[in-house]
Amino acid sequence: MCSIFSDIPRESYESQTRSIRISGHSTSIRLEAAYWDLLERLARHEDKSLSRLLTELHDEVLDLHGEARNFTSLLRCVCLIHMTRGGSASELLREAEPL
Repeated sequence: MCSIFSDIPRESYESQTRSIRISGHSTSIRLEAAYWDLLERLARHEDKSLSRLLTELHDEVLDLHGEARNFTSLLRCVCLIHMTRGGSASELLREAEPL
């Protein structure tokens, strides 16, 4: 049996709901802890607060597509793309296929 799952601490995949302000509006986002950790690292790398990074991602997807149908999924994809391609979050969104 592979040990991919057995090596992951339970805390990494447990969901966390956080209240975040995006463009001045309060909202709740539920993601697994590993995604929150990566988003916080991306924000630090961009020299921004997590709220600012999420606002910029949200505004950018609105500009590109007119709506953010599933913002939580977008955040997971940004994390996945970051892990596979590297680079900053703003670069990643521009490089990604339309969501």
